[in-house]
Amino acid sequence: MEDEGKVIKIKVPRIGKNFWKLSTLALAVLLIAAVWTGGFGITGAAEADTQPAPQAPAPQPQAPPEPEVYTDVDLDDDPVLGDEDAEVTIIEFSDYQCPFCARHVTQTVPQIKENYIDTGKVKLIFRDLPLGFHQYAHVAAEASECADDQGKFWEYHDLLFENAADLSEENLKVLAEDLGLDMDDFNSCLEDGTYEEEVDNDMSDASNYGITGTPSFLIGNEEKGYVKLVGAQPYEAFEDAIEEALA
Repeated sequence: MEDEGKVIKIKVPRIGKNFWKLSTLALAVLLIAAVWTGGFGITGAAEADTQPAPQAPAPQPQAPPEPEVYTDVDLDDDPVLGDEDAEVTIIEFSDYQCPFCARHVTQTVPQIKENYIDTGKVKLIFRDLPLGFHQYAHVAAEASECADDQGKFWEYHDLLFENAADLSEENLKVLAEDLGLDMDDFNSCLEDGTYEEEVDNDMSDASNYGITGTPSFLIGNEEKGYVKLVGAQPYEAFEDAIEEALA
């Protein structure tokens, strides 16, 4: 055949340099777009999650609330330490089995006594608030009132706090005997429940003032009213309240 052995040439188009230049340019444009957009136009939840949460505005400082002032306060006829005519009165609601009350008696009262009670500026009235979970607190409060009948309230008060670990009725009588009280009168007073109602009235008054814990205090006078302190506060807290009432 005529064509046998003849080489047939097929012309394949050449990829010119212009094509590669265009491709390179297109890739460069895509890379630049990726840098500016943070990706190839793809965004999602992960990107949003990495953004910091907006900051809440800083709270503005606020002045402390004004203390509540009590104007209708019953001084009752409970034992008084100090001058009856003192300008400022501290009414203490306390529990003989309360360790915080004992700490107040041993650490804070001596300073108040030295600086204000002994100088005639302050009188302290002790009222009872036996807490329900203290087994002997109520009967101890009654016993202290029985000791008051014989003019020995504050001495017996101190003995009760010193012996708070054992205030059973039996030991209440032992302490009374140690103090030299007339035991026939003391025993009769305690066993007859002479002051049970008196202690309950103190508890009721405390509730009326919103007092539920011991020790708690009302400090002031009839003219300016009374402010409340709760807990075994440091001496400085009493000093501030007293000076405010004296001003």
